[in-house]
Amino acid sequence: MSRGKAGSGRRTGRNEAPQKAPDRIAVLKKIRQYEREGRFDEDVEEDPPTIPLEPEGIDYLRRKPSSRLKARLAYGIAERFVDGLLKDGKLVIRQVKGLEHLNSVKSGAVLTCNHFNPFDCFTVEKVFRRSAHYRKKKLFKVIREGNYTNFPGLYGFLFRNCDTLPLSQNKKTMYNFLKAVDTILTRGDLILIYPEQSMWWNYRKPKPLKNGAFKFAVKNRVPVVPIFITMEDGRDIGPDGFPIQEYTVFIDQPIYPVSSLTEREQVDAMRDRNYAVWKRIYEEFYGIPLTYEEEGSQE
Repeated sequence: MSRGKAGSGRRTGRNEAPQKAPDRIAVLKKIRQYEREGRFDEDVEEDPPTIPLEPEGIDYLRRKPSSRLKARLAYGIAERFVDGLLKDGKLVIRQVKGLEHLNSVKSGAVLTCNHFNPFDCFTVEKVFRRSAHYRKKKLFKVIREGNYTNFPGLYGFLFRNCDTLPLSQNKKTMYNFLKAVDTILTRGDLILIYPEQSMWWNYRKPKPLKNGAFKFAVKNRVPVVPIFITMEDGRDIGPDGFPIQEYTVFIDQPIYPVSSLTEREQVDAMRDRNYAVWKRIYEEFYGIPLTYEEEGSQE
């Protein structure tokens, strides 16, 4: 995948100290605190209260003509938007490794990815569009309820219409969500899930994984394809005063359910192997062992 051109951020001189945004500094401090406390599945950003998603508020499978029309419009807007980010250097994808592993999947599949930036879903979408599955399969994305119901403007329109699968606190809506997941996977499409549950801004380490993605895979007898995105500081500085991150996308071999195990054992085995893959990629790319700060450690 071609690297986005630099130009959106500002390049600083040797003696220039960029002004770092206070809100980003506060987020990084909170990330260190949550890591020490083992609160890996909790978000560190101050999200607004979530508006509950009612069953009639979402057409998960885009069966209505109006839903399909909005999806086509949203994808057209999103493609131009992401291409602009790449051109301006606001999103930089340095390299994609292991695309053949995604291409090898013949059935539906769950794609897992580490979650560290709102733009990481755009990165996975760009990778999907380079794969052999583009125009043959659809890529759905599981998102937070609040991302679907709370966001106004462009982001809100994209969150609601680019084949997203919002979670919900409403039991009936979640029932429809689970049915849609089964339908999508059994018919051969792909679902992107962030099994860490939380998004920690520019956090480079893999976090412990939740079971949901692996339960979906086991139930529907489909593989999980582990994706881990690494980051490097670019030369340009973003509007937040921090270096723009340049991504390398690693796609590893699909992890298949083992039918000789119980369902719980299959879920545990797939989850643990996924985490081991991410850990290996992290340690090989950054050249350091994966460790987490613990209570009592110095900041």
